[in-house]
Amino acid sequence: MGLLPVVGLLAVLGHFSFRRIKQPKKTETTETLTRAPEPDGALPLIGHLHLLGGEAPVARILGAMVDKHGPIFSLRLGSHQALVVSSWEFVKECFTTNDTIFASRPSMAVSKYFYDHAVFALAPYGPYWRDVRKIVTLELLTNSRLEKLSHVRESEVDSSIRDLHLLCMKNVDNPTKVVMNKWFEHLTFNIILRMLAGKRFSGSSESGPNNPEENEIKEAIKKGLYLSGIFVVSDAIPWLEWVDIGGYVKAMKKTAKEIDVVLGNWLQEHIDKRKLLAEEGESCDRGRWWW
Repeated sequence: MGLLPVVGLLAVLGHFSFRRIKQPKKTETTETLTRAPEPDGALPLIGHLHLLGGEAPVARILGAMVDKHGPIFSLRLGSHQALVVSSWEFVKECFTTNDTIFASRPSMAVSKYFYDHAVFALAPYGPYWRDVRKIVTLELLTNSRLEKLSHVRESEVDSSIRDLHLLCMKNVDNPTKVVMNKWFEHLTFNIILRMLAGKRFSGSSESGPNNPEENEIKEAIKKGLYLSGIFVVSDAIPWLEWVDIGGYVKAMKKTAKEIDVVLGNWLQEHIDKRKLLAEEGESCDRGRWWW
């Protein structure tokens, strides 16, 4: 027998032994608690993960489970327990009455390799997350801040519509095909970048950025967003982190470095601008330059 099967067998046995040792003993209090129903068909190690595969969208699979098990039930996703809620009454209980309990996020590969759990949307609940949320809600997403930056949204929409008009005028005699997802992508990118960093991509949704460097930046950000929604084996079974099926972990590490270079350059530009404004005795727009 080769070394790899032996190591794998020992890892599996060790996993079950550890779970059995760590499993808390039942008490009178825990026995009286009502547990959410759990669908049948869970397998060792992976739990219900195999039920979420196939050609059908996950939303439809979960919808079928809701019809069978009710508006609230639990799923075992590897070593994690997930609660599925589809009723507004239960959602209110989770996100208002018990919001602190549900405020945290699980540790995933993308949160680890993209700034080591420092990204606000991926950070676990704690002092850091509360501080960043305070900055976001008081500086970036206040009504006055959004109103002050409304001209950014308006100008970008006008610019994008102007690009569509010019495209149609160039092909007056022939129908013009416009890929709307690219159009909305280009529009959204520019609105977000201008509001956060005072930058925008040149070119149009059809031609793409005129500057090759801009295209690299845009592709790096798109890859980062794509990888943030990718399922990695270690997300469900942490001790299988060394198994990089599909090469997604490698791609995350590479993309994180590419994005870090971009953000590092923007941050340095921001620092240089603040120094220049300080020397000239002017103040910097604080809300515009929060990172």
